[in-house]
Amino acid sequence: MTNENTNGLLRFITAGSVDDGKSTLIGRLLFDSKAVLSDQLLAVRNAKHKRTIGEQIDFSLLTDGLEAEREQGITIDVAYRYFSTAKRKFIIADTPGHEQYTRNMVTGASTADAAVVLIDPVRALDAQDNVTLLAQTRRHSALLRLLGIRHIVVAVNKMDLIGFDQQRFEKICDAYAQLATQLGLTDVHYIPVSALGGDNVVTRSENMPWYQGQPLLSILESLELAQPGESNPAALRFPVQLVVRQDGSQADDFRGYMGKVAGGRISVGQTLRVLPGNQTGIVKEILSPDGEVSTAVSGDVLTISLDRDIDVSRGDIFVSADAQIEATRDIHADLCWFDADPLELKRKYLLRHTFASIPVRINRINKVLDVKTLLSETGSDQLRLNDIGEVQLTLQKPLVSDSYDDNAVTGSFILIDEVSNNTVAAGIIKAVAAPA
Repeated sequence: MTNENTNGLLRFITAGSVDDGKSTLIGRLLFDSKAVLSDQLLAVRNAKHKRTIGEQIDFSLLTDGLEAEREQGITIDVAYRYFSTAKRKFIIADTPGHEQYTRNMVTGASTADAAVVLIDPVRALDAQDNVTLLAQTRRHSALLRLLGIRHIVVAVNKMDLIGFDQQRFEKICDAYAQLATQLGLTDVHYIPVSALGGDNVVTRSENMPWYQGQPLLSILESLELAQPGESNPAALRFPVQLVVRQDGSQADDFRGYMGKVAGGRISVGQTLRVLPGNQTGIVKEILSPDGEVSTAVSGDVLTISLDRDIDVSRGDIFVSADAQIEATRDIHADLCWFDADPLELKRKYLLRHTFASIPVRINRINKVLDVKTLLSETGSDQLRLNDIGEVQLTLQKPLVSDSYDDNAVTGSFILIDEVSNNTVAAGIIKAVAAPA
């Protein structure tokens, strides 16, 4: 008897420009891997916004669940789907390709291990078969690099529309390979597919005998996950979500600190330091949803109590007593700007980091990435909608953070407009300045 799901859980997203066929590809992947229930299939066959002819299934409707998505034929929100094969479990995030919804793509990519970047060859090739990758494809690829996505699968979709032509496929692969080199993407796989016809999605295509590689599902099943210490950093980080108290009149005046471990491990008897307060205490008790435990690791949700009461607030972070980290007010970060109103230097925004909310000002824009040329422009005083820029921020009070490469949880944040309460940007911390 063989073991199932031996390769672990893989989270992956679809990326690329609008109308590249992301939703159709995911729908076909679910259908061909027998992950669609009969009532779901019946609903799709009878859907009023079906865009296929006759009895042909519109696979995009399996992921485009919002009425507005079905009416307009575009993906707006991130659609999560779960399925498994004999080798692996999957969580798919079908993300929007439209420039207006770049923020949703960033949301889906923030927890992904891999990305399937779709390219429509009809729009990438001109009459002379010269290749021009679309701006949103380039923008998504740049964001995947910033977010540290390890594995990229480039799926050249709609191969049926170019006659399953090998030379055209290879030209597109060469163009993306140049982009990948510029961005620093190293683990890139290339595959020709036709999502509508199922070519090279779950099984090898008879229409493209020249392609000797694996179909998409086999590639996804074989991708290696990050090793312990990469996805779960060794350095202890425990952001406090809530401080809980028992009735002070009772004999047991319990004070606990609730949250989710963002890196490392906590054990009973361990000495912790809380930042930015810089007080220490010894772990007396660890309470998990299943009861009391002696040790907790990254990803565990728990409540800890200490041997003495110390001043701890929501958003503070527990670290090891000997950790070489201090809170700081100055941060160097990459921003993806989401708002129609451009970023204004010196204007106050609200930075939300783990469970902390701190007023912040952006002092300087070091450079802005031009997604068409991948060159960085300096001297700008604004970030506009969907711009990616490198900035320097000053916070109103000290914050405990890491670089994104060291810890994705404590190395990322969002910016809120205090007036409109809109999420205006997502940020990735590159470095923190040493405290004065």
